[in-house]
This record gives sequence, structure tokens and C-alpha cells, in this order.
Amino acid sequence: MNELEYNGEKIQYYLKKSKIKNIYIQIKEGKVIVKAPLKIKDEYIKEVLNKKSKWIYEKIKQNKEQKQEKEIKQEDIYNLEQIVKESIEKYQEKLNLIPNKVRIKDIKYAWGSCTSNKNITINLKLATKPKKVIEYVVLHEMCHLKYMNHSKNFWNLVESNMHEYKEYKKILNK
Repeated sequence: MNELEYNGEKIQYYLKKSKIKNIYIQIKEGKVIVKAPLKIKDEYIKEVLNKKSKWIYEKIKQNKEQKQEKEIKQEDIYNLEQIVKESIEKYQEKLNLIPNKVRIKDIKYAWGSCTSNKNITINLKLATKPKKVIEYVVLHEMCHLKYMNHSKNFWNLVESNMHEYKEYKKILNK
């Protein structure tokens, strides 16, 4: 493990020497990995890193911020569960439609889904979204219990229960 300094802060880095022609600096999961040719002296590598220290520091900082954004707090998950539960109850009554099963999990492809078996899945990532946006996703999936498509009838049902749904849909697409 090696170190360089930027603005009084120490930055640790891993040095890997191999049969390559250039020096490469990679920031991966908050760690600095430096790949360098076998024959280059460590002093020269440090010189290159010192010149790039501001860039390295900013990339590490950016990496940490992105990681914090990704981490969903337990409190947010609890709030999501409550909002989903309340919204399901609200729209069950309004639409006279009852899902078979409702679950919240991390899904990659959508904010929510509804199967032909009437199982609704809500994306865990909604935990960081405003309440009305979560409610829109729940309503959207509940409407799929009646229309398993995005037909005019489907969107009319969504709109008749949430006139401003387009605003919330825009927030999801940002």
C-alpha cells in the first residue's frame, strides 16, 4: 500500500506493475489502483500521481457521494413500506381491485411491475422518492390488475384516480 498527499489529506493507492506501456490510474469502489510498466521507477510514478492528485481526490470524493446516494437508509425503507401499504389500501377501495401479493424489492428494469397472477412488485429505489411519486407507481400497478397493458382505458383509469400523474411520471424519468 502506497500513499500520496493532496491538500493535507493522505490518499492510499495500490500499485500493480505489469507488462504494459503506460501508467493507468483507476478509481474503483473508492480505492485508487495504479497500473504501471515493470521498468518505470517508483519515483516517476509518484511524480505522475502528484500531478494528478487533484483529479484523483475529486474522483474519490465523487465516488463516495455516489455510494452514499445509492445506500438507502432503513428509515426510508420503513417509510416506503408504509406509503405502499396505505396506497394499496386506498386504491383497493377506489378501484375495487385486490392484488394477490405485494412486495418491495430491488428490481433493475422498472419502478414497479404487476404479473398476470395479480402480484405487484414495487422497486426498493422508490424509497428516496417523494410520497406522491410512490403513490403514483402503486396506482399504476393497481390499474394493471384491470388492464394488463398501457391502453387508452388503462391511462384513463390512472388519470381518473390521479389527475396530476404526469408530473410524478416525469420525476421518475429524470
